[in-house]
Amino acid sequence: MILEPRATDLDLVDIESALLRAAVGDYAAEAAVLLLANSGHWLAQLQGAGLISVLGDVDGDGLWAQVAWPDLDAALRAGTIGGSGSQLRLLRAAASLADGQPVDLGDLAAGLDRDGLTLVLAAVAHAGGSHGDDQPPLAAWPVRS
Repeated sequence: MILEPRATDLDLVDIESALLRAAVGDYAAEAAVLLLANSGHWLAQLQGAGLISVLGDVDGDGLWAQVAWPDLDAALRAGTIGGSGSQLRLLRAAASLADGQPVDLGDLAAGLDRDGLTLVLAAVAHAGGSHGDDQPPLAAWPVRS
């Protein structure tokens, strides 16, 4: 019997890769994954709460994964996942990009610290396709150490 891997069995680099592999070509979905990964907080939280599902090797190039976006509110209410005000705003922004969940832009922008605002600007620019056409993106993703 061959068992499909579970998200909890993977390290965070593999989770990020699987999420990105599934999102490739959908700039908004890519931006949401990159926003979560660059935040340094949410991938581990979502993985631990069982809110990331591994879909297997769909195309022969590696595992695919997806976030259970509709289940985020229930997980937040139950205390299964959580974070600071700025971290929660980043999660809301990612859910809005990937799943169309409404977000109050005024509250979002006013409640982010500088690092969070940098990430959201990069995510919106990525979702809008500003990273193509041989031009630098309007707002670049920060370099991760």
